Amino acid sequence: MSDKDQFLEVLLAEYDKLKSEQAQRIGFRDNLLYVTLGLFATIISFAVSNASNYYALLVVPWVCLILGWTYVVNDEKISAIGRYIRYKLVDKVKEHTDYADLETLFGWEIAHRDDKHRKRRKIQQLIVDEITFVASGLIALGAFWFLVPNSPIGVTILSWIELLLLIVLGIETYIYADLGKGR
Repeated sequence: MSDKDQFLEVLLAEYDKLKSEQAQRIGFRDNLLYVTLGLFATIISFAVSNASNYYALLVVPWVCLILGWTYVVNDEKISAIGRYIRYKLVDKVKEHTDYADLETLFGWEIAHRDDKHRKRRKIQQLIVDEITFVASGLIALGAFWFLVPNSPIGVTILSWIELLLLIVLGIETYIYADLGKGR
């Protein structure tokens, strides 16, 4: 086996590991949506069961922030793996082999980004992400402010901090939405 063949095997093993990590991250990221919705249902049902439980609504923004940020980070890593494969790994294989047309070897990595409906789907996913992780927290804050209009100053400050952090999360979610098309 030549050095070129051995190097190609190493690169293909790297590709396999990256795709495995990407698949695991996709599963984890997608499950975060279900976990988040389950936690919302649990917290809200507790909060509305008794007027003395309204303060539980302030937990929803923290769930949004923690799980939303985890979602964004995983989504970005999924995209980063794809970028690495498309821009670095493909070039490494081209540089160290005689393969000129890597579309056949790494075709899916490039082809799925050229789908004519990709941008629309990514915008729809962005909307779902913003509703799930930002709007839900904002609604919980609004409900808390409506239901507990004269909360202690410390709680009020905490709720305003939550609002600020939710706005930051909304901006970061938009920034990392990967709305680009093509390679």
